[in-house]
Amino acid sequence: MALLSFLVVLVGLSLVATQTTYTGCHNHSNVEWCYGPDGEETPLATYTLPSSSSTVNLPVSVPASTTTTAQTASVTGCHNHGADIYCINGAGKEVLISLTATPTGELPAQYTDCHSHDTDMYCVSPAGEDVLVVDEGAASSGSSSSKDGEESSSSGQNCHFHAGVEHCVGAGESESESESSCEVSQRDYDVPLRIGSIFVVLVTSAIGIFAPVLFTKLSLKTFNTMVSVSIKQFGTGVIIATAFVHLYTHASLMFSNECLGELQYEATTSAIVIAGIFIAFLTEYIGHRVVSAQSTKAESTGPSGHTAETTLGNETLKAPPAVGSQSGQTLLQLGHHHGTSMDPTLPNSKLSVLIMEAGILFHSILIGLTLVVAGDSFYKTLLVVIVFHQFFEGMALGARIALLPGAIFPSKVIMGTAFALITPIGMAIGLGVLNSFNGNDASTLIALGTLDALSSGILIWNGVVDMWARDWIIEGGQLLSADIPTTLVGGLSLVAGLILMSVLGKWA
Repeated sequence: MALLSFLVVLVGLSLVATQTTYTGCHNHSNVEWCYGPDGEETPLATYTLPSSSSTVNLPVSVPASTTTTAQTASVTGCHNHGADIYCINGAGKEVLISLTATPTGELPAQYTDCHSHDTDMYCVSPAGEDVLVVDEGAASSGSSSSKDGEESSSSGQNCHFHAGVEHCVGAGESESESESSCEVSQRDYDVPLRIGSIFVVLVTSAIGIFAPVLFTKLSLKTFNTMVSVSIKQFGTGVIIATAFVHLYTHASLMFSNECLGELQYEATTSAIVIAGIFIAFLTEYIGHRVVSAQSTKAESTGPSGHTAETTLGNETLKAPPAVGSQSGQTLLQLGHHHGTSMDPTLPNSKLSVLIMEAGILFHSILIGLTLVVAGDSFYKTLLVVIVFHQFFEGMALGARIALLPGAIFPSKVIMGTAFALITPIGMAIGLGVLNSFNGNDASTLIALGTLDALSSGILIWNGVVDMWARDWIIEGGQLLSADIPTTLVGGLSLVAGLILMSVLGKWA
């Protein structure tokens, strides 16, 4: 009898031990499965289904005391879904193990010592590290990226737009996700908002470029001194920051995009920027040589185009051209008249302003196109940034156009209108290719990167040489011998332009 009692107690203890070792119980058809301490799935019970029904309410876990302990103590039965690790909690539900880095080696069978931090649940890996345990529903919404590609929380990435092209940083994604990101992204686009934005950008650009031109017609002495200097130097800062912070950076991002592959020549961006600088230099140099030749020829002829000779004793003198002669000034108009108005080395020549506008127009059409194709989640932010960008850049260009001699109409109006229209034209093109544009296509990346880099080089030459150096240190510059108040105003305005445009580079 004593022996029989001992056996009954032994069997009871064995059953209790069995109950406490199985967790994560769940049903497959009419069989209840649980996970043991080794993480293996084990069938524990089979139930007979009623003849009138194909389903029956089956127990989903071991007894309540065991389930509660298991759910708070560990997650077991860990397995892979693609590159992600899922485990089973005490309630028999799948949970995602959120890791900051892809694990190497053998997949752990379970994570133990589960505990809470505020509303989040953490468990301890075999290596002794805390890992976040995410409920299956939250994991699904977190692991799938939004339609507009703004963020991907499961991969730990932060995706945003530079010049309308999506750029992601953060933890690495799986190889399949990386490959698919090079295809056309299907996003939601608010078309009416984009159509309305065209007119917003058009009006803002027009105000920015025409305001300085109109102000020059006011007979206000204050504007002709402090305000004029302030606008010019602010514009100089804007152009230089645009060249380096916006265009150079965007070109670098294009050429470093993974979808383009590895470049055989790593300095591609810098080389194209140098090409842009050289093109701007060569164009100005040839233009100045042509104007100088025309100027020299004009000085040797009279008003009728022939040499005016006067005999004095045994010498024949050639008279200079009549005052007001316009020979040689069709290409090169000068804003400051220090010394001879025909001197092609003076600042603010029409040629240099035209070259600067060409560089601005190149990238402005790209800004318009890539603004429209940006996802809705980032579009409003990017639109605000572009509006400020166009206004400041318009002021920079308008300040230089305003200083050119001559009437506002037609040349100044044409130059200003070209700038005001170019970005809206780019936006209209973007609307036309809204659902087919792929910013991560290799040919698109090459085209955008090349144009951005060329524009950067052109604006670097104009900003640093034609504007900064010629205003401050080259002979004849407006600020070379200016008084202290004027110099301070010019210097502060220059720095303000550099800073404000650089800050905008965070979003565009």
